[in-house]
Amino acid sequence: MKKNKKKASAKLLKFERKYTTFGIVALFVLWVVSFFAKVSLSSINVEVERLGKEVKKQEKTNQSLTMKINELASLENIQAVANSEGLAYNNGNIVIVNNE
Repeated sequence: MKKNKKKASAKLLKFERKYTTFGIVALFVLWVVSFFAKVSLSSINVEVERLGKEVKKQEKTNQSLTMKINELASLENIQAVANSEGLAYNNGNIVIVNNE
């Protein structure tokens, strides 16, 4: 009876050791995966910040160019260019074209 108990106990210890080892390995693997996921997320966040700054810079450039277009398309500028080219501004000659 004692031998059966010792064999059962030995099998149980062997079984427990396997599961304990498996648990420790699984925890280590999860830790490594978590570490690399955080590193990857960090690099992605850096890239997002860089792209955000680039977008803001481009928006400022676009806004500056829009202001320049509006300045060049102003009535005073058109009249000055027309006068320098020997043309006259006549309101009666303006035709509105619809693209419908």
